[in-house]
Amino acid sequence: MVNDFVRNLIYFVLFVLIQVLFLNHIYFLRLATPFLYLYFLLKLPNGMARSRMLFLAFFTGLTIDAFTNTPGMHAAACTLVGFIREPLIQFLTGKDLPEGVYPSFRSFGYGGFFRYSLTLVAIHHLVLFGIESLSLFDPLFLILRIVGSVGMTTLLVFAVEAFNVESQRSGEKP
Repeated sequence: MVNDFVRNLIYFVLFVLIQVLFLNHIYFLRLATPFLYLYFLLKLPNGMARSRMLFLAFFTGLTIDAFTNTPGMHAAACTLVGFIREPLIQFLTGKDLPEGVYPSFRSFGYGGFFRYSLTLVAIHHLVLFGIESLSLFDPLFLILRIVGSVGMTTLLVFAVEAFNVESQRSGEKP
């Protein structure tokens, strides 16, 4: 229990700092910005109480909002991700996973983890950029921003997951 709390706290601080200090300043071709802080939400254990999941998702988004001066946009997108995460895991895996299993290449398989992370990242980005634009004034530019950011974020999530020795070493539960 204490181990899980320390692990989650380290992930939270690490990925929020990386996001705020480095990744928020990347605008690849003026289209794509990676949001690696989502990795924290993706890696929370399966079977977590919904209220706790929603609180952590909202707090994560609110923290990013506080540092990036985006009032509530990240909080709304992260809260939606936290709300649909558990049903999405059950839908994509087709089975009930035991409580405490951390989503990873090993527990979901490469294809399963890809579908899981791509779906949650795409939903997050659709909500975030939809709220940010608040109109369909330039729909092509909006779609390009969403697709570019989803691609960059998913690539970064996979790169971090590939180097996550903890997930590879212990299998289902670090």
